[in-house]
Amino acid sequence: MKKLAFATSFIALTLPAVALAQTNLQGLIVTVQDIFNLLIPLMIALALVVFFWGLVKYVWTSGEGHEEGKNVMIAGLVALFVMVSVWGIIRLAQRTLGITDNSSNNVNAPSVPPQR
Repeated sequence: MKKLAFATSFIALTLPAVALAQTNLQGLIVTVQDIFNLLIPLMIALALVVFFWGLVKYVWTSGEGHEEGKNVMIAGLVALFVMVSVWGIIRLAQRTLGITDNSSNNVNAPSVPPQR
């Protein structure tokens, strides 16, 4: 039974790679870049939600829940700090080395659109 489940999942996971074998390497790199461009803002938003969840637990509970909320807030802040720091280091390295991204899918910091 385990072998059948393994074989089924292996086939299901490798079939998209076989379909992508018809594309060139540049197309594959652009596809992976597009996926990362979608995931990075989502991960930052998730870390922000975790921080606020910890804040709510910290404010609304006492005792053990108070300490757990504090730990969740710290984890959310650390995750946000690491992601934004890595993002900044990569941007700094790109500018220092003169690497430009000519694609239209640049990753920009999440922001609120201005009101008119």
